[in-house]
Amino acid sequence: MLVDEVEGVPLGFTDDLDIAVDGKIFFTDASFNWNQANYMMDLLEGRPYGRFIVYDPSTNEAEVLLKDLYFPNGVALSSSEEFVLINETWRYRILRYWLTGQNAGQKEIFMDNLSGFPDGVSGNDQGVFWVAMPAPRIPIIDAAQSRPWLSMLLGKLPESIQPAPVEYGFILGLNESAEIIHNLQDPTGEILKEITSVEQYAGNLYIGSLHNDRIGRYPVPTL
Repeated sequence: MLVDEVEGVPLGFTDDLDIAVDGKIFFTDASFNWNQANYMMDLLEGRPYGRFIVYDPSTNEAEVLLKDLYFPNGVALSSSEEFVLINETWRYRILRYWLTGQNAGQKEIFMDNLSGFPDGVSGNDQGVFWVAMPAPRIPIIDAAQSRPWLSMLLGKLPESIQPAPVEYGFILGLNESAEIIHNLQDPTGEILKEITSVEQYAGNLYIGSLHNDRIGRYPVPTL
């Protein structure tokens, strides 16, 4: 066990991480209030329970870099480790946190208003980020985010009739200038659906999912 609480708050839903060359571990605590089994309640409640954290093995200490995030999820360092990306799932956006330069310690929106829920993100060390999108946006969830009464109503529904993700395969490839350079979609979701992680290795993308019974492999597309 390296860390189980940060600044007096226990880790509730540690989600993703990336490790810098100096050994520092950048990771997210998606929600200190709801665990994985109740992630839909975190979505419907719509409160910023998430944190972005760094653990330094040289000091054995962890520090909160960003708080009040809406389900921070995937984490990926840039190729030169100038910055790190954090997927903020319930806000359909990707944040950039600067590690070096004049903006060090500051955050900004890297990409906003995505057409799906961003989950995992990984870098290929060559300037490309792969973003896993478990599902396109759900209109009633969009509507509920600005209507607390609707969120409460949805939360009280039996799980079997709560809003469910569309079975869809969706991966984006981004460069470090926040431009979409690859857009991979399978509207049928027959082979791979609800994709939550993508890793590039030896010319292929290896694809994980929340509910599939398989691991996917897909050749890295050319520009």
